[in-house]
Amino acid sequence: MKYSILIQWSEEDQAYIASLPEWGQYARTHGETYEEALENAKEVLEDLVYGYEQIGKLLPEPKTLQVA
Repeated sequence: MKYSILIQWSEEDQAYIASLPEWGQYARTHGETYEEALENAKEVLEDLVYGYEQIGKLLPEPKTLQVA
């Protein structure tokens, strides 16, 4: 599956925040480094996909880049 991961530095949290936009505003994790935030986001994504499949819920549609 090809889902988006948005990673941004948070001054307030002094950490990198990784968001999973297709999964809603609360699908987030963090890391002290960019790489750690990315790895944590991948784990959260795997858990979300697994959880949705376990309860038979449809997975969100992945967003794709639209080139004009």
